[in-house]
Amino acid sequence: MTNTEEILKERIKELTCLYEISSIIVNYNTDFLQDTLKAISLSLKKAFKYPEKTEIIIDLGESSVSTGDYSQEALNIFSNINVFNENNGQIRAFLYQKEDEDFLNEEQLLLDSVALKVGNLLERIEIKKSETSLKRQMERADRLSILGEITAGIAHELNTPLANILGFAELLQSDLATNKKAKADLQKIIQNTIFSREVVKKLMFFSCEMPQEMKRVNIIPNIKSAIDLLDATFRKEQVKYLAKIEDEELWLKADPIQLTQIIFNLLMNAIYFSPKEGLVTIEAFQTKKDIVLKISDEGDGFTAEALEKVFQPFFTTKPTGEGSGLGLSVVHGIVASHKGTIIAQNNPNKGAIFTVKLPKT
Repeated sequence: MTNTEEILKERIKELTCLYEISSIIVNYNTDFLQDTLKAISLSLKKAFKYPEKTEIIIDLGESSVSTGDYSQEALNIFSNINVFNENNGQIRAFLYQKEDEDFLNEEQLLLDSVALKVGNLLERIEIKKSETSLKRQMERADRLSILGEITAGIAHELNTPLANILGFAELLQSDLATNKKAKADLQKIIQNTIFSREVVKKLMFFSCEMPQEMKRVNIIPNIKSAIDLLDATFRKEQVKYLAKIEDEELWLKADPIQLTQIIFNLLMNAIYFSPKEGLVTIEAFQTKKDIVLKISDEGDGFTAEALEKVFQPFFTTKPTGEGSGLGLSVVHGIVASHKGTIIAQNNPNKGAIFTVKLPKT
């Protein structure tokens, strides 16, 4: 075979490889990334001058595929796989050569082209994941918004009859002062009515219907105050806490009472779900526009169902009688009324983490 024919043969192999890899990427299935990378590596191997002596590895850090066993001591060339301009891995070719055998210059160019295609594929995957996540968040926000409107209507409807029940019960109590049994029964009615009114108040918090007194507030004293109030609870439940706060002042515009309620409710939730000797971590810092509060625990974290419903009124994973399921929905309502955001996630290590962002102004 002449030199020209040999060069032409290699170019045809490279073009065939690029066509095959483009087809593999076009037909990519989101559930089979490893299979796709394997098919790309096998197609790439065939395009090299000495395919029987060449092994290809595609290494993405957390996952990698190879066409066979390879040695780092073998002659090798590589190309970085960039995803959104950041190095996300490598494609490397290993050649077990004789003295007169080496990689062709065109093979490095081929490797670069394939690395670019794989990088584009990974970018598409990340964009699709982000779009799916954003769609879920929007659907969830829509559900919470509708739920908030319904809840506000229920709360308003209940407020008037509860006020009437409480008022008439108190009047009857004075009329029946000599009847101890009737007075005791009325006291039960009054207590339960007050309890019901508190539930309605929490529902109104969730639906952002509570009046607010917005002031310029330094969140640090509020955090310290909530921790001090719960110090005895931390000790009783044998749970430790760590405050990771470097700033002395973190100012924002908020209702001071409602701000304390956010911190208090999230800490109470973290304590409840923490194991003995578990650690609750409180972080607070600022970005250009927001004050960020993070509270994490070392409990069991969330199930997929709990993550979907965690801020809905009356949803709770606590045993019956140990929670109304309104604590986190109240926090969500307060945060929303302050034009902020709250996100619940599973901690990468263990437990759950709540991230609250509140605008500075």
